[in-house]
Amino acid sequence: MIFTMGSGVSATTAARWVERWECQQQRYAVDREERCTVIADVVEHAGRGRSGQVVVDLGSGPGALAARLAARLPGARVLAVDADPLLLELGRAYYGDGDRLRFVRALIGAPGWREALGLDRQVDAVVSTTALHYLGRDALGGVYRDLAGLLRPGGVFVNGDHIGPDAPRIRDLALDVARRHADRSLDALHEDWESWWSGAAEDPELAPFLSCPDTPGHPPCEDPDLPVSGHAALLHEAGFAQVGTVWQHGTSRVLVAVR
Repeated sequence: MIFTMGSGVSATTAARWVERWECQQQRYAVDREERCTVIADVVEHAGRGRSGQVVVDLGSGPGALAARLAARLPGARVLAVDADPLLLELGRAYYGDGDRLRFVRALIGAPGWREALGLDRQVDAVVSTTALHYLGRDALGGVYRDLAGLLRPGGVFVNGDHIGPDAPRIRDLALDVARRHADRSLDALHEDWESWWSGAAEDPELAPFLSCPDTPGHPPCEDPDLPVSGHAALLHEAGFAQVGTVWQHGTSRVLVAVR
C-alpha cells in the first residue's frame, strides 16, 4: 500500500501513531486480527458478483479495517466514519483519502449523521468493530434503524464487538475465557487507551487536532451490556431479515445481520 501525506500530520508521524493505536487496540478485542479478517471475509462473500460496492465502516478510528476492505474489494468505495478529528487525520495521512477510501467525520447516532456521509445510493455493507458497545439500548436501536435504511435489500451489517451469550453462567465463563486469553497474549503490550491518548497529547504535531473547538466527542458510555439476543431483537425490529453469529471467542463476537 502507498502512503501519502495528510494536510497537517506527516506520513511518518501518522505511521508511528497508527501502529501504536493498532497495538493498544489489541487489549480490547480478543484476536482482533482474526476478527477483522472474518469481517472482511463476510463482506467479500456477501458482495460476490456485484461491482462498484459501497461499504461504510462505523467508528473506524484511523481506518485499518476500512483500508483492508478497500484493498480486498477491487472497485469498491469504502467510507471510514469517525467523530474524532485526530484519528481521521491520522488515517488520511497514513492511508490516503480519495475515491476508493474516504474519511468522513460524523457522530454515529447524532441527528443528521447519515446525511453527513454524503451518499447518493444505498450501500452494500456496513461494518463496525469495537465501536458501538457504548450506546444504550434506545440509541443502539435508533442506529440499527438508520442502518436498515442505509443498506440495500440483501446488504449486510457486520458488527465485531463485545457481545456476550444470553445465559448468565455461560456469559461469566465466556468473560473468563476472554480474560485468560488476554493474559496469555498481552504480556508484551505496554500501552493502553489512556496512555495512547496521553502520549498523543504530548506530540506537537498532533496537538491541533486534539484541541479542535468543534470536536463533538463521543456520547457518554451507557454500557448497556446487551446479550446477543438483545442485539438480535433490536436488529429484527429495525427491519433486518436474518441475524446470527459467524465467529466468536469468549465475548468477542462477529454478528451479521442481513437486510
